[in-house]
Amino acid sequence: MRILPLSLLLSLLGLAPSVRAQAPGVWSLHGQATFIIQGHGAFASPYQGPNSFQSRKETRCSFTGTLFLGRRLWKGAELYVNPEAAGGQGDSRVLGLAGAPNGEIYRVDSSEVKLGLARLFLRQTWDLGGAPEALVPDLDQLGGRQSSRRLVLTAGRFSASDVFDQNAYAHDPRTQFLNWALMDTASWDYPADTRGYTWGLSLELIWDAWAVRAGSFLEPREANGMLFDPQVSRPHGDVVELDHDHTFGGLAGSVRLMAYANHARMGDYRESLALDPTAPDITATRRPGRTKYGWGLSVDQALGADLGAFLRAGWNDGRTETWAFTEVDRTGAAGLALAGCGWDRPEDRVGVAVVVNALSPEHRAYLAAGGLGFILGDGRLDAGQERIAEAYYALRAARGVTLSLDAQRVQDPGFNRDRGPVSIFALRVHGQF
Repeated sequence: MRILPLSLLLSLLGLAPSVRAQAPGVWSLHGQATFIIQGHGAFASPYQGPNSFQSRKETRCSFTGTLFLGRRLWKGAELYVNPEAAGGQGDSRVLGLAGAPNGEIYRVDSSEVKLGLARLFLRQTWDLGGAPEALVPDLDQLGGRQSSRRLVLTAGRFSASDVFDQNAYAHDPRTQFLNWALMDTASWDYPADTRGYTWGLSLELIWDAWAVRAGSFLEPREANGMLFDPQVSRPHGDVVELDHDHTFGGLAGSVRLMAYANHARMGDYRESLALDPTAPDITATRRPGRTKYGWGLSVDQALGADLGAFLRAGWNDGRTETWAFTEVDRTGAAGLALAGCGWDRPEDRVGVAVVVNALSPEHRAYLAAGGLGFILGDGRLDAGQERIAEAYYALRAARGVTLSLDAQRVQDPGFNRDRGPVSIFALRVHGQF
């Protein structure tokens, strides 16, 4: 996609020189900037391949800066634009770990900071009655009121994970856990370009404590590519989700069950092995009309005024190649998040979590024979489960600014028992207005 300059985006919204001069609730302007420095020491590795997580010492940095611009158009309609600057590079060029350690960086060909269009979407809400609810102004959210019963259409460019697979304690790598397998359900190969965005639409029916969502999105033309396949009748990703909010002992919680099917010109692991058992190439078996399907579960539950817990689980059929997110076919994650009220730091946060990722038998056999995906490929494989533990402390340094220390421990990186373990540490600076 061609990069749109900031001036064009502002013109698209008709943004006046002073947002404050507009009527309250008509405009929304927020911003964020996140800088992360992350690295690891040397670890045991008797061999490594083209896509291995590097066993030598590494230190890498990433940066994102985003403007969140919104405008109320007519009754129930809102337009949002998010120009975003992003740069830097992940450890080992974001290769070799299915649970990549920095959710702010994806596979990129250059570490230079580039301006791009993250989101450009219309949200239309139809009031269906029910109790009124207050809306606090936030990122891509105008303040005001909404009904507890409503129908919401979102159409344009955004991330499928903006609408689906939400979790109160593990979803935002800018303020919560950094690992890919904690910010989203790792086995959901959600439709996206290299940076995690796509074009599509979603429809949500919210009825008090219940919600049903459905969406359809463009798939990239190539695995983990930036260009989308325009033949939307065949390559696309579909997802449905059932969501229920509840209270348990007076404490809020949510349960979300998701199912999805991705259709794209994907390769097949078993066919690749049959074609060449000693040097399988997934790209040689790509055919139009292949489908990858699966499910995901996301649960969050407050355990007290300051403490919350979450659980995630997911599965996909694992026969066709990973196309957009990361090479995980089965996943389970759980963790806790604690506010610092007990030590007079109510805006500080502590989080601890564990993840277990696994591969399908076909995927394991392909990698063991020396096959490469777009994330994994050590040249051989003593197959195991990739197990990750992560802990962070986010300290409120000033109004709108947090400093976080993050530590991760990865056992069997890239599902390979011959390599690792590896410890990864990070400092994150996040500012938001």
